[in-house]
Amino acid sequence: MFAWKAFLTNYRLWRRRWFYPLISVVVALSVCLTTPLPGRAFDLLPLLFQGVQILQLSNISDRQEVDLGKQMNQELQGEVKLYRNAAITRYVEQVGQRLVANSDRPNLSYTFQVVEDKSINAFATAGGYVYVHTGLLQAADNEAELASVLAHEMGHIGGKHLIKQMRQQALASGVATAAGLDRNTAVGLGVQLALNLPRSRQDEFDADKRGLRTLTRSGYAQSGMVSFMQKLLGKGSTPTFLSTHPATSDRINALKKAINAQPSNGRYGLDNAAYKANIRALL
Repeated sequence: MFAWKAFLTNYRLWRRRWFYPLISVVVALSVCLTTPLPGRAFDLLPLLFQGVQILQLSNISDRQEVDLGKQMNQELQGEVKLYRNAAITRYVEQVGQRLVANSDRPNLSYTFQVVEDKSINAFATAGGYVYVHTGLLQAADNEAELASVLAHEMGHIGGKHLIKQMRQQALASGVATAAGLDRNTAVGLGVQLALNLPRSRQDEFDADKRGLRTLTRSGYAQSGMVSFMQKLLGKGSTPTFLSTHPATSDRINALKKAINAQPSNGRYGLDNAAYKANIRALL
C-alpha cells in the first residue's frame, strides 16, 4: 500500500514536471506554424513530414553527399551516353583508383565512368563521381596526361566546389528555403551545373593545386598536367575541356611555378605506346 501511494505521488510530480513544459512546446510550435515571419515566409510543415528530403548544403555530411552523387549519376543516364566498352572503362577506373589513396578525400568510394562523346571534356559531380569523354581519352598522349585530368576533377570533389556552386545558385534563384534545398531540386540543379556551367577562376586554381598534389603523390610525372593543357591550347579551336575552364594560360603558369617549387622524381605514365595499347578500341 505504501509503495502504491509513493508511486502515485511520484507520478503526479513527474506529470507536472514534464506535461506542462510539453504543452508549452506544442503551443509555441503551433504559433510558429500559423504566424507568418517578417520578410520571407518559412513553412515548417514540409520539414515535419519530409525532413529527410531537405539538404543543408552549407553543412552536408559525406554520407549525404555520396547519396546525392548517386542520384545525380542516375539522372545523368538520361543526359549523357556512357561508353560500354568494358576494357576502356576498366582501364580508366584503374588509373583513377591509383589516384584515390593520394587524394584529399580518400575516404570516398570513387566511381570513374567514360562518356561516349567526341568532345574533349571531363567533369565531376559530388561524392566521388568522375566522368571523362572518349574524345579526351583520344586527345591524351599518355597515362600521365589522363591521370592529370582525373586528378583535377577529383580536386573539385576534394574542394566540394559543385556543392558550393549549387548552394550559391539555389540562393540566387530563390529555390532554397531557410532550412535548405529539396533533394530532388538539388539533384536537378547539380546535374545542370556539372554539365553546363563553368567553374569559377578560384575553383579552377584550387582544383589544379589539389590535382597536382594528388598526381605527384601517386608517382605520375608532373609534366603530364602541363603538357596536356599546352597541347590543347595549340589546337585550332578551343576544346570543350578548356573552354569551360577559364584562364588556362594563367593556370599553366601557376602549375609551372608549383612544380618548380616542389619538383618530383615521379616519371610514371609517360609511355605513349603503352597508353595507346590500353585505349586501342578508341583508335
